[in-house]
Amino acid sequence: MGGMDVAPPSPIRSLVFPAIACVSAGALIVALIAQYGFELEPCELCVYQRLPYVAALIIGVVGAAVDPMGHRTAAVLAGWVFLLGAAIAFYHVGVEQHWWQAATACGAGNAELPQSFSDFRQGLGSLGPVKACDEVDWTLFGVSMATYNAAVSLVLALASFWAAGLWRKDVHA
Repeated sequence: MGGMDVAPPSPIRSLVFPAIACVSAGALIVALIAQYGFELEPCELCVYQRLPYVAALIIGVVGAAVDPMGHRTAAVLAGWVFLLGAAIAFYHVGVEQHWWQAATACGAGNAELPQSFSDFRQGLGSLGPVKACDEVDWTLFGVSMATYNAAVSLVLALASFWAAGLWRKDVHA
């Protein structure tokens, strides 16, 4: 045939985006089970750590549907999203360990008490997580969920960048 010969996708490449979507959905499900099933109330930074998984879930679903020419870009984007997730989780670990204070409003319990019923009513609309970000409710082998998330997110970032390299080889071949 007169066009360029295109090699069929390798089995590993065909699993990259479903794996990104499944791992991201799994992380979100674990967070929701911890919150609603085991009543582990998330702090503000815990909630922020979920956002990269939402983005990666979308990248995984879209990446599986886009033209193969966009696969490398989608894998690199997923790598950066997971790296951002690792950074947020590491920041949370630092807050838990008292290496630094949170720049967020973690622990809204430190806010001023309302001076009137009107102030109280106004404040109801802006309620968010009230748990302090330096409180660790649950550990496994003495390691917090934020610490596990930092490690897992970093591994997922490296795996995504490695996967992007699989498509780069085709471009230079």
